[in-house]
Amino acid sequence: MIKQIGIQTAPFDTAAEMLQLSDANASVGAIVTFIGLMRDINQGEAVNSMTLEHYPGMTEKALEKILDEAESRWDLLGMRVVHRVGALKPQDPIVMVAVASAHRGEAFQACEFIIDYLKTRAPFWKKEQTAAGVQWVDARQTDSEAERRW
Repeated sequence: MIKQIGIQTAPFDTAAEMLQLSDANASVGAIVTFIGLMRDINQGEAVNSMTLEHYPGMTEKALEKILDEAESRWDLLGMRVVHRVGALKPQDPIVMVAVASAHRGEAFQACEFIIDYLKTRAPFWKKEQTAAGVQWVDARQTDSEAERRW
C-alpha cells in the first residue's frame, strides 16, 4: 500500500498527486480527495494572509500515526497527505488528503477521519495577518468535536 506524506511550501498538483495512488494498481476503484483552501475570513474578521509553521520531523511522525490509524480501520490501497507551510494567501490550497480503496465507502470514511485527526493532532501553527495586526490562530472546538466522532 502507498502511504505518502509531503510537507512543502510549493503549491501541489492535485491530479498528479491522485495519479500516484491509482497508477499501476487496477484494484483501485475509488479515490476520495479533500482539498482545504485558505479562507479570507476567520471568525468574522478579514484575513489578508497566513503563515503556517511546523516542527520538521515531529510533524511527519504525527501524520504517519494518523495514516497508520486509518490503515488499521479501513481496507485501503493508498493514502497521500500533502500539507503546505510558509506564506499563504486567500484561496491558496493548504492541504490535500487523498485516499484510494477498492470501494468508495471506505475511501470516504478514511478521508474524513484523516482530515479530522489532522486538524487536531498534527503540529501545525497558523499565524494570520489581519487589519488589526498579526495573530496566532487557536484550535477550534468544532475540530475537537469532529475528532471525537471517531
